[in-house]
Order: sequence, then C-alpha cells, then structure tokens
Amino acid sequence: MEYRKLGKSGMYVSEIAYGNWTTHGEQIDQDAATSCVRTALDLGITTFDTADAYAGTRAETALREALDGVRRESLEIFTKVYFPTGDGKNDRGLSRKHVMESINGSLRRLRTDYVDLYQAHRYDYETPLEETMQAFADIVRAGKAHYIGVSEWTMDEIRRGVKLADELGIHLVSNQPQYNMLWRVIEPEIVPLSQELGLSQIVWSPIAQGVLTGKYLPGGSGPVASRFTTADGDAKTEHRYMQEAVLERVQQLRPLAEDAGLSTAAFAVAWVLQNQNVASAIVGASRPEQLRDNVTAAGVTLDPALLTRADAILGDLVERDPAKVESFPERV
Repeated sequence: MEYRKLGKSGMYVSEIAYGNWTTHGEQIDQDAATSCVRTALDLGITTFDTADAYAGTRAETALREALDGVRRESLEIFTKVYFPTGDGKNDRGLSRKHVMESINGSLRRLRTDYVDLYQAHRYDYETPLEETMQAFADIVRAGKAHYIGVSEWTMDEIRRGVKLADELGIHLVSNQPQYNMLWRVIEPEIVPLSQELGLSQIVWSPIAQGVLTGKYLPGGSGPVASRFTTADGDAKTEHRYMQEAVLERVQQLRPLAEDAGLSTAAFAVAWVLQNQNVASAIVGASRPEQLRDNVTAAGVTLDPALLTRADAILGDLVERDPAKVESFPERV
C-alpha cells in the first residue's frame, strides 16, 4: 500500500480507502463485513469511509463492530452528514441543529471520540453556508473531528467554503466526487481549483459501480443479483453505464489492463490514482478477494500510452461537462 497527504493537511491516507456504502447493513451480514474490513487492514488500508445515512445509520455501526479492537490511532475514519437519518424536518441537511446532532450520533455509533474527516455529503441550499461552517468549526474545536471535507460541491461552493473555513481557523481539505474513466466532470474546473486551494479528491465509484470491472457483458448478461442485474439475471439497462456501446468498449479495455499486469477492475482504480490531486480511491467489497484485487492498483504508474489508448477506446462516451458536477449518474 502507498499513502498520500490529504490536501494541505499533514495527515496521510491510504491510496485505496475502504467504503461501506451499499454493503454494510444492507448487502452483506456482519461476519462478511468484518471479514472484508480485516482483509483491508491486512492489505495496508488504513482509511475507512462511511456516512450516517448509509443503510439507515446501520453502516456506521457495522464498521464499528468490524474494527473492534483495532488501535484507533492507526486508522483514518471518515463519515458524512446531510442526507436524512429520520423522518423529522430537522433530520436532514446542514443546519446547525442537524450537524451537531449528527456528529454526536456518528461518534456514538462508531464508538470513537472523534472522526478524522467530517464531510458535508452535499451542499445545502436551504441553510446559510455561514451557519454550516460555524457548526463544523465548533465540532473541530471540540475535538470531535480533525478536518472538514465536502462531497459533490461545485467550484463556487468549494471556493466559498474554503474562504469561510480559513476565516474560522479550520481546515477544509477534501472533496469527495464521483470520478472514473467514464465520469470525468471534475477535471476541467474542480481539480485545478482544488490544487490552487489545497484540497484533495477522495473519489467514489472508481470502477463505475462495477461496470469497469468488465463483468457486465454486451447483450445484457452479468452476475445474477449484482448492482445492475436483477435476481433473475436481467440487466437494468436504463442506467447510462449499462448501454451496449459502453459495455462493448469496456471489454476493449481488457488488453490494456493485461498489458499493465492488472485485472480490468484494478486498472480502473489505478487510472484514477494517476491523477495526483486524488489522495484516495474508495472501493467497496462484499468479498475479501475483491479487495485483494483492487489493492494491486496501489503504487502503480501506468504507461502514458495506455492512458491514451483508453481515451481513444472510450471516446465520446466519456462525460467531461463541468456543469454536471451535481448531476452525476444516479446511485442505483
């Protein structure tokens, strides 16, 4: 495993982070979750990403159980706030009330005194940004979080957030966007701005929710009951990633991955790590062997010729429009 600094902070994170969206508390039971987390630790992963809203708050509890007995100081634990955690009007968003109550709930479920990074899961257009950033500052000063991050914020929102954070004397050090070979909307504006302001990207969906593994074949076949197939094995073709043109060209990436000595999935993870503004790529897993494969991407330098060939293969299927930062492909 290799490690990178997170933004302008002094904290290192593992190039591969383990995330438990859609897995812990939903897709796999606790024994399987614990097995995956312990494998991640054995492979050198120290960074773990979750959120209060994942699996209706169960994901945080599952991560806590899986990390039981691990030295806290050896880990970087990230969580997030914004999406609903209850039915009340104040059980969502980035109001001071919800942010302060949410950090306490997350710490209780994670059974820790602090998180290393507390992230605004989305931008809240109903709450003044000044209110949100003051709440984050109070959380940092109370020792409940070391650093602050955001997720899927636009260029202007990031700029305003960093300015307020600086005025309040806290460190806003990261953005968590979707980023992969097919979805590159952060490249024209978000990445240059982040480099200017001292933020890193912690990217989710580096394998495009499984499509860049190559397991979904043209013609609609794929693993039964996986992300984009039903229990009967029928493809969910309404998603932009499951179109025939996409699946056909993803299969053409296999020789490139082989040239790099990687699986197609690991090649996709290594691809995002070629961007030096990316501090960590978040991968999920329902089986330990998936992690063992993904981790082979750490520390890999891909031949620029392979990157050029990948661009040529995917061509006009790649989304690069910076206006779509907030309109990423739906989470299915």
